[in-house]
Amino acid sequence: MTAWIEFDTALDVAAAAADTIQENARHSIQQRGEFKMVLAGGSSPFACYQILSGRDLEWDKWKLFYGDERCLALDDEERNHQIVKASGLSEKIKQHFVIPSELGSQKGAELYQSQLSEQLPFDMVLLGMGEDGHTASLFPDHDWKNAAPDQLTIAVHDAPKVPAERISMTASALQNCGQMLVLVTGESKRDAVKQWQQGHCFPVSEVSDIPQAAIYVEADLMR
Repeated sequence: MTAWIEFDTALDVAAAAADTIQENARHSIQQRGEFKMVLAGGSSPFACYQILSGRDLEWDKWKLFYGDERCLALDDEERNHQIVKASGLSEKIKQHFVIPSELGSQKGAELYQSQLSEQLPFDMVLLGMGEDGHTASLFPDHDWKNAAPDQLTIAVHDAPKVPAERISMTASALQNCGQMLVLVTGESKRDAVKQWQQGHCFPVSEVSDIPQAAIYVEADLMR
């Protein structure tokens, strides 16, 4: 059963995630000489990235990937990789695998699949949750479950949030990891957390239904 771990504030969630990531990175580098991490967008991951970027770590051994991306211009500030850049994290790391979503969802997904094919398993996958229970760009009532077993990325059309065109890693790709953290903060997530706790099936609950996953949640959302 996926572990739920409560923290007092959203900043506490971000700080705890940063500590967990740092420890995972230390262990992975010690064992294999590198650390491969999948990043998420959103405010809590952004705070986590800011905390990490202020630390003196073995950045030359890190590889950064993305769970999803919006199909926008490369320099659009709404792109997840631009959010990571704004946090200061990506400036530390040369091995930075940006999803080429500016090429369109289909072509970009195909190209990113080829980049990922030799990188699995990941050491750490970081995810967030939307108000509707989506994670990465896997949305309720979409056909993300129909991905082929060996498929690592999907082109997302008609997403319920703008922009409608996106690229996402598949559930199986995200689950192919040593550790997964789902960060859940913000009052807007309260209803989804309650439904999740009551057994409702969301994309985020299905993706994180693996032994190596943990949910770091703002405590007030559990009340």
